[in-house]
Amino acid sequence: MMDRYFAAIAVVFLIVATMVACSAVTASATAIPDPALDAPLATTKGEQIAVLAGGCFWGVEAVFEHVKGVSDVRSGYSGGSPATAQYEKVGSGKTGHAESVRITYDASQISYGQLLKVFFAVAHDPTELNRQGPDTGTQYRSAIFYANEEQKRIAQAYIEQLNRAKVFKRPIVTEVAAFQSFNEAEAYHQDYLVNHPDEPYIVINDLPKVENLRKQLPGLYKAK
Repeated sequence: MMDRYFAAIAVVFLIVATMVACSAVTASATAIPDPALDAPLATTKGEQIAVLAGGCFWGVEAVFEHVKGVSDVRSGYSGGSPATAQYEKVGSGKTGHAESVRITYDASQISYGQLLKVFFAVAHDPTELNRQGPDTGTQYRSAIFYANEEQKRIAQAYIEQLNRAKVFKRPIVTEVAAFQSFNEAEAYHQDYLVNHPDEPYIVINDLPKVENLRKQLPGLYKAK
């Protein structure tokens, strides 16, 4: 992701005096309602999986690592063939893959719909088509890869609800597609924000997302 690094360096030199203000704008949060259709909390502890794509997986992973009820988040690739699930190939935008995260969560603590609320509110901008911020290409598209019909119904209903209420200035372009496979990204991508908190790309694009989660959705936020 060297292109991201150098782009971020250029931005830093241009706006170093206003870094905080820029970060707030780059990772703006949107106040959105709870999903009208959601799965009830399970009566017993049990792990479930959600697979979401919202641009560079570094920031999306970091956000969900701070969500209550989430036990594990892994960065990877979904939407294409396992044979092409390598960073260099995915970066071409020709594999069908999107940079994605696999979220393992306790369904007795947080619902699928609440995960989607975090996804739409602070993890990314669902109105950007085939891009997020400085990153462009279909590999950075917004997508929900549903594992079953319940996840599909909740995702589709929530998107319709948010569009109908005009929560965002533009229509949501998030793809809702059947889950086929998730392929973990290379080891150096895992916990990237944790391991590189001072990298300019992270400072500008991703740390503000975690802060927006803490401020906007405090009931869902957990410190690490």
